[in-house]
This record gives sequence, C-alpha cells and structure tokens, in this order.
Amino acid sequence: MYPSDLTDEQWEIIEPMLPLIKEPGRIPKHPFRDIVDAILYLDRSGCSWRQLPVDFPPWQTVYGWFQRWKERGVTERILDELREQIRLAEGRNAEPSAGVIDSQSVKAADTVSRDTRGYDAGKKINGRKRFIVTDTLGLLVSVTVLAASWQDRDGARTALLSVYLFTPIRFVFADQGFAGRLLDWAARTLSMVIDIVRKPPEQRGFEVHRKRWVVERTLAWLTAHRRLARDYERDPEVSEEMIRWAAINQMLRRVARGKPAARQQRRTLQQARATTL
Repeated sequence: MYPSDLTDEQWEIIEPMLPLIKEPGRIPKHPFRDIVDAILYLDRSGCSWRQLPVDFPPWQTVYGWFQRWKERGVTERILDELREQIRLAEGRNAEPSAGVIDSQSVKAADTVSRDTRGYDAGKKINGRKRFIVTDTLGLLVSVTVLAASWQDRDGARTALLSVYLFTPIRFVFADQGFAGRLLDWAARTLSMVIDIVRKPPEQRGFEVHRKRWVVERTLAWLTAHRRLARDYERDPEVSEEMIRWAAINQMLRRVARGKPAARQQRRTLQQARATTL
C-alpha cells in the first residue's frame, strides 16, 4: 500500500468511468485498479516507467494501458465527469461558462528532444511551457504543452481552440502576458472574450489577484507531483496526459471528501447516464 494508491471510495468513483472490456477482447490479466495505482504512483513519486516497484503490474503493461487510454480520450472524459460532479456539489452549473488561463515554464530533462523544447528568455528556462485552462473553481479544462520559447499570446491559441471546440466557455480571465493581438484573434475567430486582469499600479511584492489565483493554485497543486516538477517526456502529448492524471488525482480526493448528499448525487448521475447508454 502506497500513499498514492486509491482508497476504496476513490476507486468506487473512478471505476465506472473506465471503459469496459467487450468481447471478443481478452480479459486483462491485471486489474484496472492496479494499473491506475501504478500510473498515480509514477506521477506522484517521479520515478521512471522501468523503476515501478515489482508489486505493480509489469511496467510494459502499465505503459500500454496508459497509451491506450490516452489515444481513446479516456482521461479527458474522466476529467469532464469529475469536474461536473464537483461543480454540481458546489451548486454550480454542470458546464462552466467562464475559465482562467495561465502558463508555466519548466525545465526539460535530457530525454526531451531539441525540436520540442525551447528557451523562455523571461523565466530563463530551457524546456517546455504548459498552457492550462481551468474553470473558476480551478478545475482543469484543457492543457497544451509546447516549447518554452512560445510567447503566451501565441501558445494560448491552441489551448483556447480546444476550449472553444469542446466546452461552452466563452469568457476567459488571463494575466497581462496574454494581452495584445490574442484578444482580437479570440474575439474574431472564437467569439470569445478575454479579460486581462492587470496588476494594480500600487502593488509591491506578491499579492493574490482576484479571478486569477485559482489557476495559479492549480499549477502549484499539479507540480506537487514530482513527475511534473520537470518535463521528462519525449512526446509533448505524454506530458499533457501526465498533467491530466495529476488533475484526476486531485479531483478524486475532492469528490471523495464530499458530503454524503453529494456522493448520493454522484451515484444518481451515474445511474441516469447508464440507463441512457
């Protein structure tokens, strides 16, 4: 039993969200719970795939399911459902209408190829840049990983396009690094309003900014997972998937801590969805 392992309650939440194995597919040798625990252990501890402890399934098996779920969009659907449950429990609409965007530059390990990394002159970091969009509760909506040399106002386009295509969010808060031509592009191309939350002129030192602090808190939570403290992945899409699993880990804990009424609401929602499939 590792600290990163799912509790029984957390497994009860996520198990119905994983795809069923249908005939003529072969029944997996290793339980999905062990696969998920292994992915969360790797994400939280920062070890490499080959260094997974022997009491987990073989690393090749774990990596195989990690890739399969990534290609099928399983983690994105899990994020959507967990976010919906949390929002309903908080008395919000199931789908967010407003979001918050921010970026984070991180150093890249030697396993990251030269053509997918870059130099962020502002942060003086050679590596990659993560663009994330959250709702106003700080729950992950979209993530995009690019070379750190991308300017915020240019790299944000990919993240915002994903938000536009798959969510009803049409209003986004951002810091002044996203100001400029991005605002005109978003309004013209996506019919999306970007509100720049600027630093007060009298501010000295650190200060929490209204409307923006939730996304900065989410970035801090994500980098508590050691695999995300630095970028180790050859493929930026794998980096994005690691971030999704870290967000799933955080959301699962939040849902599991919910009140009994919220858990009952979750079960009712799952049963209603099962009857419509």
